[in-house]
Amino acid sequence: MKETSEHTNSYYAASKNWQTDYPKLEGDHHCDVAILGGGFTGVSAALRLIEHGYKVAVVEANRISWGASGRNGGQLIDGFVNDLYKFEKKVGKRGAEIAYQMGIECRDLVLERIEKHSIDCDLKFGFLDVAMNQGDIDDFHEWLEEKQENNYPHKMEFITQENLKQHVGSDKYIAGVVNYGNGHLHPLNLCIGEARAIVDQGGSIFEQSQVKKIKHGENPKLITENGVVHAKKIIIAGNAYLRKTEPKLAGAVIPAGSYIIATEPLSESLANELLPSDMAVCDQRVGLDYYRLSADRRMLFGGLCNYSGRNPKSIKGVLQPKMLNVFPQLAGKRIDYEWGGYIGISINRIPQMGRIQNNTYYVQGYSGHGLCPTHIAGNVIADAIVGDTERFDVFEKVKHIRLPGGLWFANPALALGMMWFRLKELLA
Repeated sequence: MKETSEHTNSYYAASKNWQTDYPKLEGDHHCDVAILGGGFTGVSAALRLIEHGYKVAVVEANRISWGASGRNGGQLIDGFVNDLYKFEKKVGKRGAEIAYQMGIECRDLVLERIEKHSIDCDLKFGFLDVAMNQGDIDDFHEWLEEKQENNYPHKMEFITQENLKQHVGSDKYIAGVVNYGNGHLHPLNLCIGEARAIVDQGGSIFEQSQVKKIKHGENPKLITENGVVHAKKIIIAGNAYLRKTEPKLAGAVIPAGSYIIATEPLSESLANELLPSDMAVCDQRVGLDYYRLSADRRMLFGGLCNYSGRNPKSIKGVLQPKMLNVFPQLAGKRIDYEWGGYIGISINRIPQMGRIQNNTYYVQGYSGHGLCPTHIAGNVIADAIVGDTERFDVFEKVKHIRLPGGLWFANPALALGMMWFRLKELLA
């Protein structure tokens, strides 16, 4: 999979509403807050700061939403921290309450942005988690009980095997849970729509402008080959693609590959047979399958989370057999697109927020669950800059693990760990 500075050859790129073409950073520019990274975190922070009257500039190495924000499964899922119990042990009961409310708010924030800025991104509601064994079912019941105890605001429903065919035309599953408040959308169109809103409200965006150096100090700067952004504060939001741009963050997040294929457009009858309720679907394994229908009835089938740091020789060659295992009805259907990218993995699966200096903030490490959390994280960083630090302070207190030896050691170590969990699944 050869990368260029343009959007990767995905279904999303082929169906985007418009081509971004913001200027390169040249010369000197001045603003209140400079943001490194034009994905969901960066654009969300920019929109929030603009609401507070700040002058912002977003600097993106490639195109807006070039990385994971424009390549992901498009799953609109609430929740900010995967395991609130473990999080509570790190930051206390009040901290866990804050994280829980952020998890509720993050989904709502995406919907607010879509409505406020009239963003066409194929939004559909309904998300189905499916069970493959009794352990999954037990987890579902515990999950539903926990949601009820915490006054979860969206309708959820346990689906028996007898009723599962109303939602998914596969014999692979034995039960499911539907969340009617979650759903799916076109992530690239969402992000570029939010970027347009930034510019419409007076913010600046620079594309094709890789930051070569971050100058810290009283007057921090983002320095590219041909220009400099002078700012009062900086937000670093490069996540898995930050690499060595900021040495103090090196090794904190481990890039892991995630991949998707898209079929040719399916007939209405076949699409209705596969996913009658047009929901997004996800199983519960470590190396999970996730899939949904696009607006033009393609099957978008993803998974194959790869922690080795190496892309597969053929994404189609690996994912198509997995898809046919779930949906043999798709035998003979053409694969029109195959793509992937990197997600940022935090070892403890808790997003990382903090400061390198008093005026340089960062957020990263959504661990594959980022479409909604990125939005609220951007808001939290922006609010901290404005002066409301309550939510930011909770996450800044969390100590994160860095594997020794850099990525040459971290990726293989993480891959071995994931192999262990997958073996446990097979033996269960």
